[in-house]
Amino acid sequence: MSKVDRRILKSQKAIKNALLELMSERGFDQITVQNIVDRADISRKTFYLHYLDKFDLLDKLIEEHITELREICDLANETKEVVSWFEYFEKNYLFFSMMLVSKGAPFFRKRFLDFVIEDIKNGWDITTEGKNHGLSEDVLLQFFGAAYVQVVEWWFTNEMPYPPQAMEKQIEILLDRNL
Repeated sequence: MSKVDRRILKSQKAIKNALLELMSERGFDQITVQNIVDRADISRKTFYLHYLDKFDLLDKLIEEHITELREICDLANETKEVVSWFEYFEKNYLFFSMMLVSKGAPFFRKRFLDFVIEDIKNGWDITTEGKNHGLSEDVLLQFFGAAYVQVVEWWFTNEMPYPPQAMEKQIEILLDRNL
């Protein structure tokens, strides 16, 4: 990796960390680009080389995590191994706690819910036969997707009272019993 690449990555990391730190102190709406550049110790010019505004920054940060979760799912589907989203959540605690616990980024919840629904649809047998006879696939997906997102929010709000592996296992059992 060249020096330029490292500087770019270092600047982007500082900007992202600054945003998350500021969100832990105040709501997203109260944060300005000037607050971000001051915290990241960069110039406004550097910020605008990478992002259009604070909304673009947040959008790219969210997309980065959704993409990583999608890659985790794709790898699990290829290898047929069970992977723990909760381990990823734990490793990225600051991001997920800010996005799910604070009210600073309500649009993250919607994007996360859409992602969870997509994963349930692609990874679980949700046929409307047998125990799900008479139920709409759309209703099942919304119900279990929203329940999953709520459990993740609860886990962060309560400062991760159970280890990631225990959470993953409990979610898996609940989905197996009900889908």
